[in-house]
This record gives sequence, C-alpha cells and structure tokens, in this order.
Amino acid sequence: MNMHMRIRVFFVAILLIVFPLTAHALDVRREVLMNGLTLLHMERTNLPIVKINLLVRASKLDESSDKAGLANLTAEMLLEGTKSKSSKEIQEEIEFMGASLEASVNTDFTVISLSVLKKDLDKGFEILADCLLNPLFSDGELRAKKEIVKGAIKQSEESPAFVASRAFLKDVYGQFPYGRPTEGDIQSVDSIGVQDLVNFHKGHYVASASILTAVGDVTYDKITGLIDKHLSKWQVGEVSHPHAPISYSGHSVKVNLIDMDLTQANIILGHEGIARDNIDFYAVMVMNYILGGGGFSSRMVKTLRDDMGLAYDVRSHFASYKYSGDFQAIIQTKSEFANTAVTEILKQIKTIKTDYVTEEELSDAKAYLTGSFPRKLDTMDKIAHFLSQVEFYRLGLDYDKKYLDYIRAVTKEDVRRVAGKYLDDINYHLVIVGKQEKIGFQQKDSKDK
Repeated sequence: MNMHMRIRVFFVAILLIVFPLTAHALDVRREVLMNGLTLLHMERTNLPIVKINLLVRASKLDESSDKAGLANLTAEMLLEGTKSKSSKEIQEEIEFMGASLEASVNTDFTVISLSVLKKDLDKGFEILADCLLNPLFSDGELRAKKEIVKGAIKQSEESPAFVASRAFLKDVYGQFPYGRPTEGDIQSVDSIGVQDLVNFHKGHYVASASILTAVGDVTYDKITGLIDKHLSKWQVGEVSHPHAPISYSGHSVKVNLIDMDLTQANIILGHEGIARDNIDFYAVMVMNYILGGGGFSSRMVKTLRDDMGLAYDVRSHFASYKYSGDFQAIIQTKSEFANTAVTEILKQIKTIKTDYVTEEELSDAKAYLTGSFPRKLDTMDKIAHFLSQVEFYRLGLDYDKKYLDYIRAVTKEDVRRVAGKYLDDINYHLVIVGKQEKIGFQQKDSKDK
C-alpha cells in the first residue's frame, strides 16, 4: 500500500472512531423491497462517510456437522475474487478509496460490511454487490484459504482457554450447531470443496434472508437507487433454518477434566442459558452484572479476586442467541486452588438465587447498564451493527429508547426470581483444563454444596 492509500485509510478510520455521533433519537426508515430484502436507512450528514452493513441469515446453523466451517469458509471466500475481478484487484480498489470491506460469520448470521467515503459510495457499493452475487470460489484460492483456516485452528488448540470453551459448548449444546466452533475442525475443513461453497452460497445468500443497513451521509433515494442498479437480480429465495429452540431435559453434574501441562487451571462452570428473545433477558443482564459481569464491582471479583486472592480475572456472562444460549462462569487460577475456586463460584450462585441483592448493588448495576448504553451508538459503525441485529432479533426499531426502560424496571424481586430460574448450582457442566494430577479435583455430592 503506497503512502497516498495509507493516508486515505487512516483518514476514514479516524473519522469513524474520533467523531462520535449523537446517541438515541435514531430516525430509521425500514422497507421490505420487491425482492424481499429488508432495508434499514438512517441519514447522518455530519461526516462524509457511509457505512453499509449487510446481514445474511447464513451461519453454522445451516451446515452439516461433517461440513462444519462451511459457512465461515463461504464468507472468507467472498472477497477472494469474482467473475470479473481478482482478489488482488478487489483489495487494491478498496485500498485506493481508503475504504474497508469485510466479511465475517457470527453464531447466527454472516455480515458483509463496507465503510466508504461518500464520494466513493457508488464504486464501493458496486464492489460489495459483485462480491456478494458473483464470487468466483476458485479452487486455488480455496486451497490457500483452507490452509490459513486450518493453521488458525491448530494455533487455537494450543490455547487452554479455547480448549476449555470448545469442550464446554459441546457439553452444553451436544449435537446442536451452537456446540461446535464456527471455523469447524481440521477434518471438516479438509472435506469442503468448491461445489460445497457454490451450493451453500446459492441456497443461503438470498435477498429475502438478508438485511441491508445504510447509515451515514446517504439519502434514501441514493441507497435505493444503488440497490436497484446492483442488486435488482438478487433472488428472493426460500430459506428457513431447520432448527427450533433447544428443549433441555435436565442432567446431573457433568465434569470434563482435560489434561494439559499448565501451571494454572482454566475453569468454566455453567449450563444452558436463554435465547435472545426471552422476556427475562433484561433482568438476567442486571442479575449477571451483580454476580460476575460487572467487572471489579461484581460479587465474584470481590470474593474470588479481592478477598481470596485466587485469580486476577474472574467473570460470568450469559450468551444469548436466536435459538438458545448458555451461562458461563470463567476463572484461571493456580492448580492447587481449583477446588476452592469451584466451591466459591457455586456458593456465589447459590447466594444470589436465595437472597435479595442490596439496593446499592441493584442501583449500581442499572446505572452502569443504562449509562454505558450510549457508547453502543456513538459511531456509524456501531449504529449499523446495532440496527442490523435489532432487526434480526426482532427487537423493534424503537429499541434504543425502550432498552433504558427495560433495565430501569428491574427490581430486587426480579433479580432473585431470574437467578432462581436460570442459574443452577446443583446440576451444571464443569470443564477444567490443566495439570490434572496437580489439580486433584474433588467432586462433592450435591447435598454438600
């Protein structure tokens, strides 16, 4: 990249990061176009930048277990050449404009994002549309990309945190796609060929399963004109995930001990959680902030880190997706302290289930969750991602206003109720990665907890 290109890229990045937008009052226009594509548009003229976020309902939910990683590889290959442009040509044109074009896969969907100066929008959108509709999926590029992906997988397998997380998700979700890594594994990636990508792209990259969000210095007429020009031939398609919310039948304690020659034990304790559309989502957020999601102010940090000195970092979180979710309490501690850490985490879970939180804890949690919310909307990039997910999870385009009310309405009674309903200190999944001989994990009977 020459100096001229570097300056342009740097300029766009600085504009996106340094100049925040006014949060709230998101004046969004929503339309479902003739080909089934959902369009979200929000005009902001304070900066000469446009952010395009194209969300496609294509993910590991749509691939078979023996082809795990197919959704990820398809997204990775979108920018590696089209029927009219090579991978190098795409990269050079994007860099010359000082723009960015990326494709990535989330747990529930794929996102193709474009950040471009207003004056280069036509060219940037043309390239995005070409990559979306006309990917070449060449055999040579695929072989090279597969080697990169496999190399990343092998590197990840050396990380105790990754090994623990992979084992935990498999234990919780079983054969459901949420239970496997988005990248797949070495064997499944090796099995994926060009025709697999072609079929996946044809079957899942369809207009009616997509949301295009345009935020920035662009009018509604301009963006619809670009869609008419470049995406008019994009097929409606018929896509439906062959899945339903997971029905958990319950289980006893499941302990997964993985031996690695480490000085510390990597521990994840948790179980199934809630889907994103669960009515208790906001009360769970407040509850988890108090338990272990609130950084230095959370109970787990105050006890396991500050009082007991077991670890520098301990935290808990609920991951919520379209069809399900999971709860995790995570800690890395010296091997000889692993049993003590597990016991204390279970104690903290039990306490928040049975006792009311204090008024100060509740007030602090709500203050942080409402006070930090504007930071989710302070750049065009964040707003575009926010609106796309609001639409995908059907939260309503007034969600930016309702969120604050949802959090403020949570009571101490709500916190205890959702803790009792969605936390389990009796039947849980526990993964411990480390030197097992030194850890010497001792499983207690449930009546002793």
